[in-house]
Amino acid sequence: MTPKDVLKLSQEKNAKMVDFKFLDFVGIWQHFSVPVSELSEDIFEEGLGFDGSSIRGWQPIHASDMLVMPDPTTAIMDPFHETPSMSIICNIVDPITKEPYSRDPRNIATKAEAYLKSTGIGDVAYFGPEPEFFIFDDIRYSQSANQGFYHIDSIEGIWNTGRDECPNLGYKPRHKEGYFPVPPTDSQEDIRSEMCLAMEQVGIRVERQHHEVATAGQAEIDMRFDSLLRMGDKLMWFKYIVKNVAKRWGKTVTFMPKPIFGDNGSGMHVHQSIWKGGKPLFAGSEYGGMSELALYYIGGILKHARALNAFCNPGTNSYRRLVPGFEAPINLAYSSRNRSASIRIPMYSPSPKSKRIEVRFPDPSCNGYLAFAAMLMAGLDGIQNKIHPGEPLDKDIYGLSPEELSKVPSACGSLEEALEALKKDHEFLLKGDVFTQDVIDTWIEYKKKAELDPIRLRPVPYEFALYYDC
Repeated sequence: MTPKDVLKLSQEKNAKMVDFKFLDFVGIWQHFSVPVSELSEDIFEEGLGFDGSSIRGWQPIHASDMLVMPDPTTAIMDPFHETPSMSIICNIVDPITKEPYSRDPRNIATKAEAYLKSTGIGDVAYFGPEPEFFIFDDIRYSQSANQGFYHIDSIEGIWNTGRDECPNLGYKPRHKEGYFPVPPTDSQEDIRSEMCLAMEQVGIRVERQHHEVATAGQAEIDMRFDSLLRMGDKLMWFKYIVKNVAKRWGKTVTFMPKPIFGDNGSGMHVHQSIWKGGKPLFAGSEYGGMSELALYYIGGILKHARALNAFCNPGTNSYRRLVPGFEAPINLAYSSRNRSASIRIPMYSPSPKSKRIEVRFPDPSCNGYLAFAAMLMAGLDGIQNKIHPGEPLDKDIYGLSPEELSKVPSACGSLEEALEALKKDHEFLLKGDVFTQDVIDTWIEYKKKAELDPIRLRPVPYEFALYYDC
């Protein structure tokens, strides 16, 4: 779609406003809107100014001016604004040099795609994330000098079997028994279906939706795979749609990896493959029907997995899910079919076009553009350096003896560990100027200052149960 096409579409859809969306460094959409009368072809060339110092992780106050550059190929009508509004995703550029901004996550994803092509290995990388999330009825939290708490509630929560609901009808999924029950136990079929239909409105192809394992409204909606940049865009639309449909129903959604104690957390398994000239490169005669190139890609992911944790599992809460001895895929191994491995080779179809890997340790709190780009760069490093992943692990990892398990490397156990791993292992990300040293340094500094330090300074409720009488 060209700028001229965007103007024509705005007239056909009778748009009254144009909403410009862009991503902050951490991974949350920002936006501002203008009347449609302000939309012109010049905007796509000249951009629109804004204050970059007010965006997390971006410009200092003395160099705050930035430009948003609308991408005409992303124009679509927003399904939630009451006033008919066209939504356009934007890139960020420096107003002086007109160069793409190095800290713009969408720019990093664009450079990752360009780097793949420059290597000659392939011309497109496909990604298919499976974001899990919780649909709650109520969330309250507070933290001050003398108190701190959070309170979550859901009509589906197993803890509500004894609550007077005038009447309480039961049908609440037990802990770890929420996978695939039919209504009335699954009370959220219709809300998830509405989410799917809204996704189709903005061009997202939905493959399936279902209740997930945990009690209290854990859900999953799977999207059809797409190229790295486009899937980054679709993941942002996914989160936007899920949250706004939930709000229509008087509910709230979180992509926090571990909001509930004692039940499954939310992961985001990411399927990925490389193609060239319209042909899949991951199919072959090696283990699991994979090619040697695919095994090297796996080797790169496993080698750099602890550094990848800094982008794929970017919050302190991420490591409430990645805990040894439970179901989270912290063990850095690969296998066909075995879901206890951190990388799985799906075996649903023998078709070469279906050959892909599934990286299972990421979670949906991540910035998709950064996580996808980082995994691609790790996989390409594996291919370029012929990093073989070793023997597959087809046993139940959770049933291994301590001696056997000690030989299997593991993912990071905390955000602090992940940031330290990234600090030591990031040369593979700098190839092709995809991630710059400034991006790496800023990510580490921001995460320490804005997330690690505040958590360190605050007592948590359970500490009182453990230590108050010491």
